[in-house]
Amino acid sequence: MLTSGMDELSTGWYTTFPMRILLATPPMIQLNTPYPATAYLTGFLRQQGIDAVQADPAIMLVTRLFSNEGLERVKGEVEKLSPARRRKLPAVKLFLEHFDQYAGSVDRVIAFLQGRDPTLAMRIVTREFLPEGSRFKPVHDTDAQGEDGLALAFGSLGIADRAKYLASLYIDDLADVVREGVDAKFELSRYGEKISAFAPTFDPILEALEHSDTLIDQMLSEITQELIEKLQPDVVGLTAPFPGNVYGAFRMARTIKRFNSRIKIALGGGFPNTELRELQELRVFDDIDFVILDDGERPLLRLLDFLAGRCGAERLVRTFVRERGKVVFRNDLKAHDIPHKDAGTPTYDGLPLGQYLSVVEMLNPMHRLWSDGRWNKLTLAHGCYWRGCNFCDINLDYIQRYDAAGADLIVDRIEALIKETGQTGFHFVDEAAPPAVLFAMAKRLIERNVAITWWGNIRFEKSFTPHMTDLLAKSGCVAVSGGLEVASDRLLKLMNKGVTVEQVARVTHAFTQSGILVHAYLMYGFPTQTEQETIDSLERVRQLFAEGCIQSAYWHRFAATVHSPIGREPKKFGIELHPPKIVTFARNEVPFTDPVGVDHDLLGVGLRKALYNYMHGVGLDTDVRFWFDHKVPKAKVPARLIASALAGKKLSGVSTPAL
Repeated sequence: MLTSGMDELSTGWYTTFPMRILLATPPMIQLNTPYPATAYLTGFLRQQGIDAVQADPAIMLVTRLFSNEGLERVKGEVEKLSPARRRKLPAVKLFLEHFDQYAGSVDRVIAFLQGRDPTLAMRIVTREFLPEGSRFKPVHDTDAQGEDGLALAFGSLGIADRAKYLASLYIDDLADVVREGVDAKFELSRYGEKISAFAPTFDPILEALEHSDTLIDQMLSEITQELIEKLQPDVVGLTAPFPGNVYGAFRMARTIKRFNSRIKIALGGGFPNTELRELQELRVFDDIDFVILDDGERPLLRLLDFLAGRCGAERLVRTFVRERGKVVFRNDLKAHDIPHKDAGTPTYDGLPLGQYLSVVEMLNPMHRLWSDGRWNKLTLAHGCYWRGCNFCDINLDYIQRYDAAGADLIVDRIEALIKETGQTGFHFVDEAAPPAVLFAMAKRLIERNVAITWWGNIRFEKSFTPHMTDLLAKSGCVAVSGGLEVASDRLLKLMNKGVTVEQVARVTHAFTQSGILVHAYLMYGFPTQTEQETIDSLERVRQLFAEGCIQSAYWHRFAATVHSPIGREPKKFGIELHPPKIVTFARNEVPFTDPVGVDHDLLGVGLRKALYNYMHGVGLDTDVRFWFDHKVPKAKVPARLIASALAGKKLSGVSTPAL
């Protein structure tokens, strides 16, 4: 048993027993930079003297698959399909017809997207070097107009950016080949998502684990075994932040257990944190030994103590285990989470930073930040300082427990990461970065002459005045993202967002005037949202683009989750939930009925079409009804609502012009 003193953080304590832990992110997430969970935990555990190593099987899988040797294996798989079947799969058909061209170019394209072969851009933009499948349709469409497709698509962008865009479309084409002809579960940013996204029981995942043996399954098992042989861990921690990582996590765990059943495996991350809080499924523990909830620092310390025989199972923290044929949740309530200031500096040591791919699937300069360039990830504060939005999981630890770091500590961590990686790009991945912390950090960056390029997520607070956005820009801020959500003051009030559309207009305009790009998260299908309100929301979004307030946006379909105020009190928001009758595995999103009866899925098609064009500067003077294939009402928003808000005026009763 641990004595009381043994539970304190003390560098070197864990060196008294030689136990190595491997932390890994299963496929798939983004291609351009590592997901930060393993970097955070590896840095923290090493600070405690623990032998922690990390790996990224996702990027290993992508680079192995999209290689000359990998495409040979893909070709062997698709050739097993019947000729009739191959003819019905356009991506596969083109791949086989142009296989020599694919095989001869893929290694070079990957090297180019990794930044290792920049001169290849000159060949790529000739449009002769790469085979062009269906993903090249946007460029082909502009060609059909009798003009130069690249000039129309890119404007004045340089050769390198043009080439990166074309190379990204080429990778998308290859991903289509794999999905059509090899493994329907495969996508570039997710793997097996459909079987995990809504899984009240474990049956779909178990079915896939036991009966799927695709080339992707085989490659992932090969990579897993190679990592175990090379790194020789005693414990493996797998992080599954999204549904698109869950199948990969269990596939890796099964491979590890078959290779060496003595290795202990823990699963954590965003998916368990939100979906597995009521876990009852015994079969999960055939492949996984422990399922950990919320921040992993304290639970992992206790888990390592337990495995070393230094404490009993009752001292585990937020950990599910299987004991005597039952799933048991162990949580020592006396244990405290590690303060944000003591969590240490993340480390990318062990991750193959040179192998990540910078891809450009959309030409919009703000939108491409998520996929182009490798960013060091940091968190300024644990949790959300607002924690009031009714659609959000505000009752869970990752939102509820707010704990900010000091400005000097943040800049110390920034400098440490620059020294380790040699790169000065930072993405602050907070739920919503606190304005006061941002302003203090910006001042310290300037005072200490630390030059970085950074972006992050915020709330569109009134405190972001032109003076303060200028300060952020001077410190290196190039972009921000934030939630406008429904773009309707009635619904914003109902969801307790704490902002108005006019306030968002003024704040976003301040950012853009300071040279900072702005991305808006948008939502449709919120409880009681009418068709008229949805059309009006689109009109407000159109005006925000037209006035230069935002440069990028994305529509999310509203989902009711069990941990949100809406999920807990649905009647208060006018909806009726329809939870599944049996839940033994995952429980988060819940189907619901909204008596308003709007076909939000049908509206979503037009919303996305409009937004895609707005982000390319197209159709900003067009009546919003143009984007829908069915009849929708005329917008009732004042024609100059946003312009008037920026001028400090109130305007009402003036509708937008009709077509």
